[in-house]
Amino acid sequence: MHFIPTAVRGPLFMLTATATYVINDTMMKMATVGLPPYEVLFLRGVAALLWGLPMLLLLGYRAQLPLMFERRVLARNLLELAAILSYVVALANMPIGDAVALGQITPLLVLLGASILFRERIGGLRMALIGLGFSGALMVAQPTMQGISVYALLALANAVFSAARDIAGRRVAGHVPGMIVAISAVIVVLVGAGVAHLATEEWVAPGPRHLALLAGAGLFLIFGHFFIFMAYRVGPTGVVAPFYYSFTVWAVISGLVVFGELPNALALGGILLVVSSGLAIVLLDERRRRLTVVA
Repeated sequence: MHFIPTAVRGPLFMLTATATYVINDTMMKMATVGLPPYEVLFLRGVAALLWGLPMLLLLGYRAQLPLMFERRVLARNLLELAAILSYVVALANMPIGDAVALGQITPLLVLLGASILFRERIGGLRMALIGLGFSGALMVAQPTMQGISVYALLALANAVFSAARDIAGRRVAGHVPGMIVAISAVIVVLVGAGVAHLATEEWVAPGPRHLALLAGAGLFLIFGHFFIFMAYRVGPTGVVAPFYYSFTVWAVISGLVVFGELPNALALGGILLVVSSGLAIVLLDERRRRLTVVA
């Protein structure tokens, strides 16, 4: 990957991660028709492991396999488990565009966490943009007289855990290969999903269509894990995080093309607010960089 210019690696990796995650999400949502969500998650993990372990061996990472259980790698991936256990139930019961849009507050939370833990300065304007992102998320959730639906709350919980995951990922040592982290995440989620399935669901025999969809989802999942981890490793948080908003674009395309779904006017307005806040953060960072160079 050294042929990719350093300045664009982080954003490019994030764009790739969001695209592969949405393809994975689309296949998972299709598989939840007829199968319980945690069983879908478990079977996808089996498929991802069957894809991923041979990849590790072919890439020559046999000696690094024990790093999958290194303390900071496991801490990151336990947060990934909490995020996906929340998200898969939301995804099974919400339009994919809405579920993904609620997750778009993740980069705002990452920026906030980085400012607290890594002393990265935010400033009043950026804080206002974070508030704008939250407002957009609420417009997508659309609370009623009965309150926000449990599925919207689960999608928001996914955003919180995902942000914590990405912040924790920055503490993983530089000598740990990204693919090792990705397969470790697959194993942790596989075990967690298996426990959740046994505790809350009854087994339903998957058909050939389910197995084909989950085999594809497992493959794209590995690349999603890899590229999102590498995006934050090779690029500054303030530059990389806003490109997470491309999730919304991919999800709306998927919802329209695959499921025939389009968010209603209020949800579209919320998506626009969330994306606008992210773009504004990009422009703010670029302006700050130019002023620093001039000074």
